[in-house]
Amino acid sequence: MKNILIPVAILAVLGIFIYAKAVGAYNQFVQLEEGINGQWAEVQTQYQRRADLIPNLVNTVKGYADFEQETLTGVVEARAKATSMQIDPSNLTSENLAQFQQAQDQLSGALSRLLVTVEKYPDLKANQNFLELQAQLEGTENRIAVARRNFNETVKGYNTTLRTFPNNLFAGWYGFEGKGYFEAVAGAENAPTVQF
Repeated sequence: MKNILIPVAILAVLGIFIYAKAVGAYNQFVQLEEGINGQWAEVQTQYQRRADLIPNLVNTVKGYADFEQETLTGVVEARAKATSMQIDPSNLTSENLAQFQQAQDQLSGALSRLLVTVEKYPDLKANQNFLELQAQLEGTENRIAVARRNFNETVKGYNTTLRTFPNNLFAGWYGFEGKGYFEAVAGAENAPTVQF
């Protein structure tokens, strides 16, 4: 009888240990994933803040009749494309983030062209509304950078936990998968060329 009870007791203890570890891993994945969802919401909030500033900026610039219409049209079209790109937090793959980032980069490029073109208009550069909007836009770009960095740090913690043993075993059982990162724009490692 003792020969049977000892292996059964060992198996029972081992089973309880594995069960507890599996439940703990699941709960940890859920908590980390919710952290990612929260950080993703912050990223989207900051991009939305930028998108909300753009119509006011465009309307301020439109007041200058001889301003290049093509530049304004480019900003409006890029904003429309960027705001139409939505990613569900449960589908934060590298591919989806790359598409989202591409749309946001097009908007950033259009805004940069607008701000460079403004240099030709000293009256516009001195306009108080324009200056305030430009300052808000610069602040928002900084907020976007911080939100993206925080998102990447949260994803890093999640992906690290997901890949470590024995969590990697439980992740497969529960269907948890790695999340994608925001990555630098191609060519970001090269300093921009400034010509006068």
